[in-house]
Amino acid sequence: MDKSTYDRGLEIRKAVLGAEFVERAINGADDFNRPMQELVTEYCWGAVWGREGLPRRTRSLLNLAMISALNRPHELKIHVQGALRNGVSKAEISEVFLQVAIYCGVPAAIDAFRIARQAFEEMEGGA
Repeated sequence: MDKSTYDRGLEIRKAVLGAEFVERAINGADDFNRPMQELVTEYCWGAVWGREGLPRRTRSLLNLAMISALNRPHELKIHVQGALRNGVSKAEISEVFLQVAIYCGVPAAIDAFRIARQAFEEMEGGA
């Protein structure tokens, strides 16, 4: 593991997903899934999110579309919250999901809208 890439990834991951969420994931890791936490932190967050070619806001918009299309509700919820932290508006999130409806299917978009509302409620203290 490259420590500097991991450390950069940890910083970015906490900034986007929230320190509490990330610390819970890392501290809750065991011998079985710790390698996955390390891989995600180093490569996903450090090596890719750490690149300067796209701003975090754009990366968040891309993630929302891709994760919606892949029907990954847990990941979508945390990335909706991350997108809000990265300056994406609720209106922009809605537009992404409308685009998902056209290119990936209405059921995927309906789920995405439902999950986003849950994420909004959690961030606004409603859950």
